[in-house]
Amino acid sequence: MLNPIFQPFVDQSPITVMAGAALARLLSAQRLDALFEKARQGQYAHQLLFSTVFGLMAAVVAGTRKSIHHAYQTATEEVGASVVAVYDKLKGIETSTSQALVRDIAGELAPLIDQMGGALEPPAPGYRTRILDGNCIAASEHRIKELRTVAAGALPGKSLVVLDADRRLIADVFPCEDGHAQERALLEQVIPTIQAGDLWIDDRNFCTFAFLWAIDQRRAFFITRQHGNMACQPLSARKKLGRIETGMVYEQRVQVLGPEGQELQLRRIEVHLDRPTRDGDPIIALLTNLPAAGAGAVDGRRVAELYRGRWTIETAFQELARDLNSEINALGYPKAALFGFCVALVLYNAVALMRAALRGIHGARKIEEEVSDYYIAAELETTSRGMMIAIPQEHWGVFGQVSPEEFVAVMLLLARRVNLRHFRKHPRGPKKPPPQRSYDPAHPHVATARILAQRQTRKKRKST
Repeated sequence: MLNPIFQPFVDQSPITVMAGAALARLLSAQRLDALFEKARQGQYAHQLLFSTVFGLMAAVVAGTRKSIHHAYQTATEEVGASVVAVYDKLKGIETSTSQALVRDIAGELAPLIDQMGGALEPPAPGYRTRILDGNCIAASEHRIKELRTVAAGALPGKSLVVLDADRRLIADVFPCEDGHAQERALLEQVIPTIQAGDLWIDDRNFCTFAFLWAIDQRRAFFITRQHGNMACQPLSARKKLGRIETGMVYEQRVQVLGPEGQELQLRRIEVHLDRPTRDGDPIIALLTNLPAAGAGAVDGRRVAELYRGRWTIETAFQELARDLNSEINALGYPKAALFGFCVALVLYNAVALMRAALRGIHGARKIEEEVSDYYIAAELETTSRGMMIAIPQEHWGVFGQVSPEEFVAVMLLLARRVNLRHFRKHPRGPKKPPPQRSYDPAHPHVATARILAQRQTRKKRKST
């Protein structure tokens, strides 16, 4: 299937060919423009196509271009419009389009990952696990005229993000242009996406009766950290379950009453921590409607461990910030900033597809424990541009034309060629407390060479 023109890159950097194949299949111009037409509400394409704007933004997010203007300068002929038109298009991209972009790509990726054998062991067998968290885009530069006299940080927007924990994939996003909006205000948009058999894991920001009631009524399940405003009435005595890694676990049955007399009978899991949280909390209280016995039963200690798994979505946000330019501070207009964030989510998912192929060949444990996304991102950044110059665009179209089975076969073939030693993690040990430093105002600088020479002198003295 692969044209011989690919062979040098297959031999030297198969991971980069995997990335190019994934992007060619998922993000063809025809697909992006069709998606825009389906999702748009008021915006029109006119002469500047959505796929063109996506390409410019993706170049900035991926780090191959420093800014939108830089990306435009290197593609002026292909764009066919002024840079002013590009910025006008960006600041008008509707959040419904950005959301549809993430949803559509994730919807295709999920079955591909399953066919590759790249899904992870389910955190909670028998449940479709979803981890919900909020992300506030960092304050932007004060480029907009009305912001130039404002000293406060200008927040261009926030989002709720849903992680498919079984595949380590961003499954959904709920963008909001109001950077000061309460995350809870977006939960009404999340509720229609909840399916029977889901397990939703979230933090106390989302611990509202309305949200928990909606999950329960849809025959789904939740593990949420109890908010201080959520009052519970005990229905049983608290009993000790035993230890987990972070502390002792207790459980009791409780009842929560809704504003209209609704009743939720839940399990309250307490973790008495060996070390307090960063906020100084010695106890974490969790609420869940998972069954304690019978079909689908989940032990209270396992509930606590599942909640600890929330860190996977926070790690995803860290990777977005570290490996992708997910928050472009020059984009002050909310729609443009949120579009940039959603493009970053799409590229994150493309990497998730590559990792799934690697898991399918080399095993999930090896990839998750030993392979670094940082080194993968570095390889893609240094090699992909040269590859795209060497291999003309028309050769990539084949990846979008083949069947899912053929595409999966090619990705697994490439994954088998990847030398994992090139991307090995190097975890550091625990940080040592910094030594106390001395400072002499009369000598604010020192010569490093002299300090090193003194070290050598001390070594010679000790050896003699």
